[in-house]
Amino acid sequence: MVIVAGHVVVDPHRREAYLAGCVSVVRQARDAPGCLDFSLTADLVDPGRVVIFERWESQAAVEAFRGSGPDDGQGAAVLAASVAEYDVADVRPLT
Repeated sequence: MVIVAGHVVVDPHRREAYLAGCVSVVRQARDAPGCLDFSLTADLVDPGRVVIFERWESQAAVEAFRGSGPDDGQGAAVLAASVAEYDVADVRPLT
């Protein structure tokens, strides 16, 4: 399993428009083979921060989906980013 997690920073006054523009990407990702979870959400404390969380079955699934992310207009709205991939060796469900 691969987890992609982090955040991007956008103009606080444009965050809602940015997120609205990402709806189709979230739908595409969730329909993509190997996607277990995909979420872009507004941070509850920082008005310019958008939290990214993705869970994929494999690195191959992540790479197959790459390029389907935000369009150039959305990418231009990103002021800063901190996102990384994590390889998961084991999963322990909470009980």
